[in-house]
Amino acid sequence: MTHPVLDSRRAAVVTGAASGIGLAACLRFASLGMPVCLVDLSDAALRRVQDQVADKAPNGATDVLCIAADVSNAAEMAAAAATVHDQFGAVGILMNNAVTRTGGGVWADPADWRKALEVNFWGVLNGVNAFAPLMLERSEPSMIVNCGSKQGITNPPGNVAYNVTKSAVKTYTEALQHELRNTEGCRVSAHLLVPGWTTTGDRAPAAGAWSADQVVDHMMAALRRDDFYIVCPDNEVTPEMDRARILWAAGDITENRPPMSRWHPDYRDAFAAFKPD
Repeated sequence: MTHPVLDSRRAAVVTGAASGIGLAACLRFASLGMPVCLVDLSDAALRRVQDQVADKAPNGATDVLCIAADVSNAAEMAAAAATVHDQFGAVGILMNNAVTRTGGGVWADPADWRKALEVNFWGVLNGVNAFAPLMLERSEPSMIVNCGSKQGITNPPGNVAYNVTKSAVKTYTEALQHELRNTEGCRVSAHLLVPGWTTTGDRAPAAGAWSADQVVDHMMAALRRDDFYIVCPDNEVTPEMDRARILWAAGDITENRPPMSRWHPDYRDAFAAFKPD
């Protein structure tokens, strides 16, 4: 079955596109015939992968645009959006995937905290603010995929700054989708990708981890179903384990709760994704 966005041959824009899940997504979008814009901080890293994406695109290099930009800089993202629209026209999918692990614990250097927030959270806002207005204006089916993390839900000890940023992305994306679906005539949807343990970069594949391709496989199937929460398992963690961890982090609120039919629709939709009645 065709999809009004994924099979539309309209442009896909991916940040953090030079490696990992971002690159795997670019290769997949190109294979669907979508012109692809790769956004990453490093121009050299983009040049290394440009031909890989072009090899998947029906029109080769003509359908591939690489832009070196800092997602934490709103002006650079606005300029990137203008370039994409000039070269490719309508954007069908925006994937805000860029991330930094800079941060640390509660007492970490405030400058590291600021860097984490600027990239992981403000990078998402800047991407949405740069690309969404024209997506909304064109009134065509379009998607915004923001990349979260299970750490933004379960908050394990360690890199607290990272957890905070990913928690903010989750909350923001939930609010964004609520806003979009309650806007009359809006045909843009938001989605939250939550990868599991994933081998990315130059690291050797770990036995328990998924590959970036597996994450993208899972994401594409979920987008075709129009899922909002796209929570990925891996080779060690099952969907059932994810549900248990998420509910534990929420204080096991399912005990003695009323039937979901009596919940407010926003909460019901959220928790049904993890614990169906």
